[in-house]
Amino acid sequence: MKNHSGVLVFCLGLAACQASNPYVATSNPLPPAPPQAANTFDRSAYPAPPRDYAKYRSWAWLDGHLPPGTVWADSAQVAEVVSNALDQRGLRPLHDNRPADVLVSADLRMETRIRQVQDDYYGGGYGGYNGYGPGYGGYATVPIVRTYQEQVLVVQVNMFDAHSGQPVWSASAETASGGNESKRADALREAVEKAMSAYPPG
Repeated sequence: MKNHSGVLVFCLGLAACQASNPYVATSNPLPPAPPQAANTFDRSAYPAPPRDYAKYRSWAWLDGHLPPGTVWADSAQVAEVVSNALDQRGLRPLHDNRPADVLVSADLRMETRIRQVQDDYYGGGYGGYNGYGPGYGGYATVPIVRTYQEQVLVVQVNMFDAHSGQPVWSASAETASGGNESKRADALREAVEKAMSAYPPG
């Protein structure tokens, strides 16, 4: 009898599942597209094509101005170092009235950095009585953190497409500023080379 009751409950449940669903999905139709949509191209809907940096072969200073100088290095010195770095990457300067492929600007400034150095000192332990016998005790590491300020030279190089005016590349780098004039010149070359090492990207 119990088996017949179980079969009866199962059949009733199955019949209930086959009954019509009282819930009906409905949706409103999409509104028509505006008339100007057929003539409008949305560039933001598509990824930008990869930039072809190989087409950039010549350069000139942005607005025809050399990089600004500082008390640390004059304008001509900064311009020469940046020009040499560009030349090493196949970009040639234009000195006539022909339009260049890219326009370049450079900025040089001094900034202060806060540095922290941690030194680990080891200590502890005890010897035997009057230096005799086995020693005992433990050794521990004592971290000593020293904080100091350092002057660094920061160089930033920017490139703009000469035809569209859009920025195409930018990078900055820093290096510790040297003491005398020779070390400062080396620091300038090092900072520019660090910045230009990422060109061309990819």
